[in-house]
Amino acid sequence: MSSLTATVVENIRQQIIDGDIRPGDKLPAESALEEQFSVSRTVVREAISRLHAAGLVETYRGKGTYVLTRPSTQAFAADPENVRTFQDRLDLLDFRLGTEVEAAALAARRRTPTQLAAIDRALGEFIRARDLPSNAVEADFSFHRNITIASNNRFYLDLLTSLGPTMISMPQTRLMQPDTTAQRQHFDRVIEEHRTIADAIDREDPQSAAAAMRTHLANSRVRLLPAMKTTPA
Repeated sequence: MSSLTATVVENIRQQIIDGDIRPGDKLPAESALEEQFSVSRTVVREAISRLHAAGLVETYRGKGTYVLTRPSTQAFAADPENVRTFQDRLDLLDFRLGTEVEAAALAARRRTPTQLAAIDRALGEFIRARDLPSNAVEADFSFHRNITIASNNRFYLDLLTSLGPTMISMPQTRLMQPDTTAQRQHFDRVIEEHRTIADAIDREDPQSAAAAMRTHLANSRVRLLPAMKTTPA
């Protein structure tokens, strides 16, 4: 079954690369894919699951599965293992300021309805993670990654994907808070920053989206600074 699944995944992936299936398009129904590739329903569902894990598609209950973005055709090298110290994290936030701000502006100009729905869904997952800190990092990364997908520029997506959840500074800044109440207030501030970004993208307002992303990442940098001052050299 694994080789059959891989064949279906690669075939659909190539159709997206070639432009035969474009971002925002709906994939054929499972029954149609079964017939097209002469495979079982199980193989089709596993293939869709893999495409979803790769960030290429999103499935909506009762509506079907839609393409989010074109896949990359080459690897982008940015090793998250090199992010070890607090200075590394500050440098990474500076780097993200130079990329994600413009990606947010592009997302406001170019996002499809499907991509916007994926951003809203990721925001909801992040809000629900308020009381489940173990889910917060993945939810945070998913929010930023879906914005980059909506930029419809694969180089921004390659960059963010190569960094992975390691780029998220929330665990450090949250644990620096003195008590549980302060931690929840910290999380609520980040939720509002995320919501402001999403709202600007929803309104198709690139200037506001860029400003909101810049404010969010700059605030993340400020929140991380106290850790540097208390960390031995």
